[in-house]
Amino acid sequence: MTSVAKPIDTRRFAEQLRARAIDVAHGRVLISRLAGSGQEIDLTLPANCNGYGRVRHFRLATAEGWPANPLPIAPACRALGIAPVPEVMTALVFQNAACAWRCWYCFVPEELLKADLSHSEWFTATELVDLYRQIPDVPRIIDLSGGSPDLVPEWTPWMMRALIDAGLAETTYLWTDDNLSTTYLFDELAPADLALIHSYRNYGRVCCIKGFDARSFSFNTRAASRDYERQFKILRRVLALGLDVYGYVTLTSPHDDGIAQGVADLMDRLQAIDPNFPLRVVPLRIQIFTPVEQRLLRDEARERSLVVQEEAIAAWTSELERRFSSDLRALHICDVPLRTRVA
Repeated sequence: MTSVAKPIDTRRFAEQLRARAIDVAHGRVLISRLAGSGQEIDLTLPANCNGYGRVRHFRLATAEGWPANPLPIAPACRALGIAPVPEVMTALVFQNAACAWRCWYCFVPEELLKADLSHSEWFTATELVDLYRQIPDVPRIIDLSGGSPDLVPEWTPWMMRALIDAGLAETTYLWTDDNLSTTYLFDELAPADLALIHSYRNYGRVCCIKGFDARSFSFNTRAASRDYERQFKILRRVLALGLDVYGYVTLTSPHDDGIAQGVADLMDRLQAIDPNFPLRVVPLRIQIFTPVEQRLLRDEARERSLVVQEEAIAAWTSELERRFSSDLRALHICDVPLRTRVA
């Protein structure tokens, strides 16, 4: 069974990690070395970019009973003028080397989440873009992943400027993951950086909600339950920026009571931020990658949560059908209008 541990103090831990994961003065971000890592065995293709990048195959198709996942395929195709939307699209992924949460189902091993210089290296955005340009059959999407990119929000505008300088801003799509664990996007960026993020045409951001209630959130992340509510406060601020924002949600929980009510409450929270935002959210079915296998051993709660997610996705689908018309549900995800942004 999972041992009972003191919850992560997100604010304190994030502050410590940020200090080790970004060099603002020299415009550098600490990037995980994937080559030789515990994550490498799960890569479809060998690590590239001298071992610091990887190609990810994003696929529309998911599992039976789960909705298709058009992220980031559909918004990338819309921005880049690609039609029809393909079933599979590749992206070059860079992972920043720090995260304040420890989601048990994360496909990234812990050594790549601690801002550990023995498993990472410093890069400027220009250096990352130079590595990107050297890839044969280069993907049209660059995914800034992690780790937790919202620990180092400067990375996004730095990459935008590097892509502009390289003449690649119109031919690539930039995608940023955000787990809504910090407010550094608002605390650390200069107004000019926020203005650039807002005006940059080929950009999308996906925010991940970790669970459908405070219990499942804490179980999933090891963070204090109060940070579940904080995720929604941060999401409201992100949407208020007027960006092209989407969502993921993970529905694992060790508790099989109150699933339907928990999912309904989650939907209420999302609609309180924007009435249509649930239609821009994709539930992610947790799969077992190599780093996760050891975390599942002799852990009945985590094994049970994989069953609970199947019940939760049925509740999610039911709530969507109850709350939204068939016409709204039929919209492409990037056509779903938001109050802060009309697609």
